[in-house]
Amino acid sequence: MKTYCLSLLFLIVFGVTESVCSQNLSTKTVTISIPDNAAPRVEFGVQKLRSALEKAGIGIGERKSVSERNGRKVTIGLYNDPVIGKELRKYQNANDKAPGKEGYVIRSDDKSIIVAGFDESGILYGCLELADKISAEGALPVNLNLTDQPEMVLRGTCIGIQKTEYLPGRTVYEYPYTPENFPWLYDKELWIKYLDMLVENRLNSLYLWNGHPFASLVKLKDYPYAVEVDEQTFKKNEELYSFLTTEADKRGIWVIQMFYNIIVSKPFAEKHNMPTQERKREITPLLSDYTRKSIAAFVEKYPNVGLLITLGEAMEGDENDVEWFTKTIIPGVKDGLAALGSSTQPPIVLRGHDTNPQLVMKASLPLYNSLFTMNKYNGEALTTYQPRGPWTKMHREMSALGSTHIDNVHILANLEPFRYGSADFIQKSVQAMHDIHGANGLHLYPESSYWDWPYTADHTSQRLLQIDRDWVWYKAWARYAWNCRRDRKQEIAYWGGELGDEFGAGQAGKDILEAYEQAGEIAPKLLRRFGITNGNRQTLTLGMTMSQLVNPKKYRVWPELYNSDGPEGETLTEYVDKELQSLKHIGETPVQIIAEVVLHGKLAADAIDRAASHVTRNKDEFGRVKNDVYCTQALADFFSEKVKAAALVLTYTYTKKLSDLEAALPHLEQSVDHYKRLVELTKDTYLYANSMQTAQRRIPVGGDGGKNKTWVELLPFYQKEVERFKINLRKLKAGEGSRNTSEVITPISVALTRKTETFQLKNGEEVYKDTPSAVKGLPDSFSELQALRFNAKDQYAKNSKIEFETDVPVKLLVGYFQSGQSGFLSTPNLETDATANDYGEAEVQIAGAFTVNKIPVNIHVFTFPSGKHTLVFGKGKVLVLGFTDTNVDLKNLVSKSDKAASNIDWLFEED
Repeated sequence: MKTYCLSLLFLIVFGVTESVCSQNLSTKTVTISIPDNAAPRVEFGVQKLRSALEKAGIGIGERKSVSERNGRKVTIGLYNDPVIGKELRKYQNANDKAPGKEGYVIRSDDKSIIVAGFDESGILYGCLELADKISAEGALPVNLNLTDQPEMVLRGTCIGIQKTEYLPGRTVYEYPYTPENFPWLYDKELWIKYLDMLVENRLNSLYLWNGHPFASLVKLKDYPYAVEVDEQTFKKNEELYSFLTTEADKRGIWVIQMFYNIIVSKPFAEKHNMPTQERKREITPLLSDYTRKSIAAFVEKYPNVGLLITLGEAMEGDENDVEWFTKTIIPGVKDGLAALGSSTQPPIVLRGHDTNPQLVMKASLPLYNSLFTMNKYNGEALTTYQPRGPWTKMHREMSALGSTHIDNVHILANLEPFRYGSADFIQKSVQAMHDIHGANGLHLYPESSYWDWPYTADHTSQRLLQIDRDWVWYKAWARYAWNCRRDRKQEIAYWGGELGDEFGAGQAGKDILEAYEQAGEIAPKLLRRFGITNGNRQTLTLGMTMSQLVNPKKYRVWPELYNSDGPEGETLTEYVDKELQSLKHIGETPVQIIAEVVLHGKLAADAIDRAASHVTRNKDEFGRVKNDVYCTQALADFFSEKVKAAALVLTYTYTKKLSDLEAALPHLEQSVDHYKRLVELTKDTYLYANSMQTAQRRIPVGGDGGKNKTWVELLPFYQKEVERFKINLRKLKAGEGSRNTSEVITPISVALTRKTETFQLKNGEEVYKDTPSAVKGLPDSFSELQALRFNAKDQYAKNSKIEFETDVPVKLLVGYFQSGQSGFLSTPNLETDATANDYGEAEVQIAGAFTVNKIPVNIHVFTFPSGKHTLVFGKGKVLVLGFTDTNVDLKNLVSKSDKAASNIDWLFEED
């Protein structure tokens, strides 16, 4: 133990009267004792304690010898240290419990105070707790008797070292670490501010997300050409990474580098004439060796940095995932440790995303001890604190593997860009992580603008930082990751006080909390009852089209949204079907939800209005909070009227009464009026709604080229819906048909460079060489297409591939079977494959166009420019139906099933 004063009065008499605590203490000498060779995080905690004392105006004493201390001292150390143990025995009784990992005890009397941590992080948090109490009271508190520790083992946030758009010549996730790409990455003051925010909230991990970071951070002897940055930038990256990891360690924060698989650097790819990433490519010795050596070099250079592994998106197949993880990634880590001569394994976190984590972990646990698992909480959204179904089953299976399981609050595509501060919803969500998912760790995304870090979407003269604007978001998740069992009444008082202090609103802080919590129910309820997906291909706050509400299957509804990410309930189509058949409804209904969100919106607006007159501080920010509440209310009102219109349109499909369509029109018009209000509230206050501004975003409309990201841009789409509906309603009244279906698709010839049999697509034709597979129900529109015929067994066993050359741009029609069984190729899926719209293929163009062996076939369209192309499909049955002109509009080419009642969305589309 070493004893010193740190040139400040650190040791004060505890257990004395308030007057003694606040008196002039300059005549008293107070010391603090910490262990010899104290760890950096212990020194950091002591420094924070010192700062709190200084700010409280506690007098500075002269350094004295130990004999002159008069018994007044602060003793800081490990709980199991004999010196600490001796001191603690003065205070302990039979009911006292020892702290657990990262935990601490604080005990005091009128002569001394003891801060004892289970480990160095526990000492840090004990010092911070004492500092917080000093800051809150403006003086030293008395008679402390505290024992505390976090419930969750890992409590962390993430930062995406990524951008809102692709870099030229690159694709998704490929962003080298350079000052040009990320000026903020080299801002040390910003890093210190962020790390301080983490430690103040008792968060202990920081995840850095990037597609392939290694080529920016390490050099490989065997692949010197793989580095993606120049020498000057490389040195900057080395210096920055060293700075970041050192400063994080001081604060008890574990830095974890995330990467996707399989992605290689652009120079490496060009050298070896391969794409940087290709989901369906085979694992080769070259790919494995390069990645293994990249990981080994990283571990050798940064042995205290963990790794977060995404096996999906840029790789396909459970067998490949197991092979890659056990024969490339884990060996790479072990190689790095061997080069260091170290046996201390850095933790590896395996994401459950787009892989079979149970299978991978079963194969990996015998090979490596320090393994963790992670899975998304509500997908890429926040929808419920009552998760259930298959997604919960997966969480529970992962948590039962024996390692720490982490819940990932991911992307929040239904919340952005508006502020979110429902402490109640967040607390219940953390409780669900423990009680339902069996998780014991939190991975937290920014509340919005993940792809635009560090800035928010607010349109201000100087851009706002996420950590400043969204302080409630970070503080709430961190607070409940530490302890989610806090009393609700006390929490209302706590958050009311925090918000009252922030805005100088006094007791009206509870009204601000009420506004946050009422508004905080709206987006979760809307998405879980009406959404297409919990993924970031949908931006809920931009609204939804009528087609998406009345014919959602056309947009490939993500099943987990309805069977896992909310209470049991009914979709709009299910509700109308049951209502018209007088069947019993189950769980949440659409009618219930639209009534609830409208009420939430009104109560939120009323609460924020009540608080407004009491605000005396941070008035500009309060104005933005109030505007967000109004925006959320307008969104709820928009959905309410639009859902009412959609329900009446769906009713028409059963009754065939034009009066149902006529009744829908005023609701549709009112929904546009509410959307106009949303436009007015956002046009001068927000730069965008969604920070992912690429072709991956499809709902409500495509985000290709960074377009359609504001409410101003979306309004014309909704206005045109109303006009088209009026036109088509008039046509129905006049007895005209629903749509012209006579147009025939004209085929275009291309040069197939791989020998493949072609045939004319028609009814009765066998689509496979080796199995009965006759086409039935094919519309005449497709009768001239030249399709490609494969062997079904070959498609099941290996990837299908076509190679062709064309002199003109073409569209390729591809048929995906509506079957969830093995042996059939899955449809393009942006939830698990970020490249699933690289050719514009993500959306179903015609649902159920025809059948093969009674299985409906959906048609998707791939678009190619002139030139040579290779298209690789995954394993499974898929139909290549032929090439046609890029000007063909398939929306006007319908199958017989499109005339069925379920496909009424033609009412809102152009002829």
